[in-house]
This record gives sequence, C-alpha cells and structure tokens, in this order.
Amino acid sequence: MPQVTFYQLQDTKDAGPVRACELIANAFANKQRCVVWCASQSQAEVLDDLLWQLPAARFVPHNMSGEGPPSGTPVELCWLPEQLSRRHVLVNLSEILPQSMGQFQQIIDFVPAADEAKKAARIRYKQFQQAGCQMQFKSA
Repeated sequence: MPQVTFYQLQDTKDAGPVRACELIANAFANKQRCVVWCASQSQAEVLDDLLWQLPAARFVPHNMSGEGPPSGTPVELCWLPEQLSRRHVLVNLSEILPQSMGQFQQIIDFVPAADEAKKAARIRYKQFQQAGCQMQFKSA
C-alpha cells in the first residue's frame, strides 16, 4: 500500500493547486513521475497554467492527459479515473478516493480550510487508513 501524505491548507481560497505545484516540482526534482488527478478539466487547465508560471529553474515537463509524446512526460494532468496512469506519485486534487490507489508508491492529498471540503478530506483520510495505507499529516 502507498504512503499517503495529507497537507493542511491554511486559507479558504482554492490553494490546493498552488501547493500542488510546489510538491509536483519537488517530486520532479527527485526524479519521480507524477500523475495529478484534478476535480475537473478546468482545474487541470488552471494547474497547467500554474506549472508554466514556475521559475525556469523549477521547470516541470508536463502534459494534459491524452496529449504529449507517446511515452508521456514526467507529470501528467488528468480529471477522469480512467486517465490515471501508473506513476510513482499521485497528487490528488479530487474529492474522491482513487480506486487504483495500490498502483502508486506515494499519494499526496490535501485538507482545505473550507468546512465542506475539510469533511470530504476527513472521509478520504479514513478510507486510505482503512485500506491499510501508511498515513502522514503535515501542515502547509
């Protein structure tokens, strides 16, 4: 089972994609391939734009699901469960648990400050825990 790390977000704005960019850049710097599961295609497009805005020294080769070279890029952005590809790291920006969680070595998830999103994160945390994942919690 994967190592699951939940990151506490500090503000009520949609800070998940911003924090996700930092973590994706760190994973890429450590030569880890990532798949990012977004809540929607529009969120994936926002994340795509944010990744392009990283400083040149933190450049992250990435593509939207179905785009890019046949072998893929180190980071792939998707929004449908069937788009999840086998990678080392899954960054979960969706509010649901991935059915294929066992194929990842590490899963990154977020606990937003907004109450309803926080409730959904608590449910995911319990589901990961019940599935036997190694759990970790960090403040952002």
